Amino acid sequence: MLTGFLRAYLGPYRSKIALIAVLQLVQTACVLLLPTLNALVVDRGVLHGALDYIVGIGLGMAAVTGVQVGVTIAAGRIGAAVAAGLGRDVRSAVFRAVLRLSAREVNQFGTPSLITRTVNDVAQAQTLALNLFDVALSATVLSLGGLVLALTQDMWLGLLLVLAFLAICGCIAVMLVTMSGVYDRLQHGLDLVGRILREQILGVRVVRAFGQQQRERDRFAAANLRVFEPSLRVGRLLTSFAALVTLVTNVGMAALIWFGGRRVDAGTLRLGTLTALVGYLSLIVLAMVMTLVVLTSLSRAVASVRRITEVLHTEPTVREPAGPVPPVGRGGRLELRDVAYAHPGCARPVLHGVSLVADPGQTVAIVGGTGSGKSTLLHLVLRQFDVTAGAVLLDGTDVRHLGAEHLGRLVAVVPQTPRLFSGTLRDNLRFGDPDADDARLWHALAVAQVDDVVRRLPDGLDGVLARGALDLSGGQRQRLAIARALLRRPRLLLLDDCFSALDAGTEARLRAALRAELTGTTVLLTSQRVGALAAADRIAVLDGGRIVGAGTHADLLRDNDVYREFVRAHPPGERIASRPGGEIVDARPGRR
Repeated sequence: MLTGFLRAYLGPYRSKIALIAVLQLVQTACVLLLPTLNALVVDRGVLHGALDYIVGIGLGMAAVTGVQVGVTIAAGRIGAAVAAGLGRDVRSAVFRAVLRLSAREVNQFGTPSLITRTVNDVAQAQTLALNLFDVALSATVLSLGGLVLALTQDMWLGLLLVLAFLAICGCIAVMLVTMSGVYDRLQHGLDLVGRILREQILGVRVVRAFGQQQRERDRFAAANLRVFEPSLRVGRLLTSFAALVTLVTNVGMAALIWFGGRRVDAGTLRLGTLTALVGYLSLIVLAMVMTLVVLTSLSRAVASVRRITEVLHTEPTVREPAGPVPPVGRGGRLELRDVAYAHPGCARPVLHGVSLVADPGQTVAIVGGTGSGKSTLLHLVLRQFDVTAGAVLLDGTDVRHLGAEHLGRLVAVVPQTPRLFSGTLRDNLRFGDPDADDARLWHALAVAQVDDVVRRLPDGLDGVLARGALDLSGGQRQRLAIARALLRRPRLLLLDDCFSALDAGTEARLRAALRAELTGTTVLLTSQRVGALAAADRIAVLDGGRIVGAGTHADLLRDNDVYREFVRAHPPGERIASRPGGEIVDARPGRR
């Protein structure tokens, strides 16, 4: 998996990677040459008092060091650029994959997990790439080259270095096997911490209102422990490995000096050769420590790449049609034809046998109790889910045959809890139409009954919203979302209980302005407000996933028990509604 992943994303950088390899080979050759030159200084210069020879070799060593430094800097810069490019490309790929996912897959992964995979896991893959470029090749050549040169200097003492090398390799192997599952647990722990932290930050007011601070502290502490324990395990393993490497190095160095010194004293080994062997042992140990850095990041990157590829290879349940059909007609006629929908793994459908028609320019309201399927029905129209039976038709075309881009141009939605993005008000409004000028922006704001709020802001349309627009009230956010949807000029407008945070007067003015503005636009709305329902041309009553009644407000009050109970459940102050013609009626049965 990791090999294929790196091959796919490092492919565009082949020429730079080849250049890095050449530079690393030159750098490693310079490092390996220095102990040999040092041996010449000792054997042919120091022991014979040849000052000129010492100066000549010393200048050569300085030149070699200069080349080493230069190529190391060049390789490091190119490697950093390639690793950064890899991170950018993978993040973009994951982001595109997340945008392609349907609501079902997003819920399965969870928002905090997707954020961790896009940021933290990609960073692990980027760190691995950087270590590969900076360390992997040079460490491999350095260790193997050091062993070969040590054996050419002296076969028997070189074998001591081979034994030290094998001992360190054994330590690394044991450590990697032990750590293989630790990083998986660490990444899952980070997912859990992210999810709980997000919930607590978004729900901080609820936590305080119910006095549950201690409960949430305990909950976070338990999740934090899921990160602490594997992190502590990693730290202890690294510390143990460092101690073992130090032990092996010191024992090897002591054995090398002991046996080498005895042979120097006996005249069977030159002093320069012994100094070269000591230098090669130091280089081999350094190379193995560098290798551990790569292998440690490799262990973590394997877990991260596995999580990244899960996102990249997840096929959305709502797929783009192979041959998207361009939209036909201009009316905005919506038809639900015997629609059924069931969540995966659930035997009981949320909707079944739902048939409904909304003609162009008509406002159709959907009403029902909690869990009746109102929001699910809107999700099916938006194609956030696909129907399990039946069809959703827009101007006679099944929405499953329309591309996402086409459907996005035809349909606009205002959810009950709108999502506004950080940035200026102007930028948020132009989500509906990037080309809208200020005149259109102000007109949409006026229709949405929020222009006076924007005019009072110091910077008007250029005012910067706080994260999540938390500096605005719920009603203001809803009205801004309505203005954004109006700028889309959709054929079909979906309003998902988006008047819930408005007072009665503002709602009445907004509904009147929308009716005047949306002439010719089909509106499908859900609401718990009787006033909004009574103003609709037709009302469909959902109960248990089925439509149990359809008609006008007056017809349903007279003939439909479910609707009548729904109206009675509302406080008297919410029962006053206006008919489309403007006549004021009391929504309670028998009252005018």
